Amino acid sequence: QVQLVESGGGLVQAGGSLRLSCAASGISRSIFSIKYLGWYRQAPGKQREFVAQITSGGNTNYADSVKGRFTISRDNAKNMVYLQMNSLKPEDTAVYYCNGPWPWGRGTQVTVSS
Repeated sequence: QVQLVESGGGLVQAGGSLRLSCAASGISRSIFSIKYLGWYRQAPGKQREFVAQITSGGNTNYADSVKGRFTISRDNAKNMVYLQMNSLKPEDTAVYYCNGPWPWGRGTQVTVSS
């Protein structure tokens, strides 16, 4: 069974940066490399929302709220997907989840203080 494990969250001041990582286990690199991958987030009391997506070919798509500040990337050799988050805002506070055609992981908490 494929497992997704997110890491890299933490507490940061507004304007700061964090880099989230997501490791996929239980899947071959060849299969991982052809899958679309993404990041979602869920703030307290809110629905889970889309943040960013990267295709198998490396094309990216972002929510308007993070465009220009966040960058999604992947390393198919390591079965990893990343989210570089810059110029963080308090409204970015949420649990962040990576996403693929597999069960959700537990997420990683990002807290941005004002």
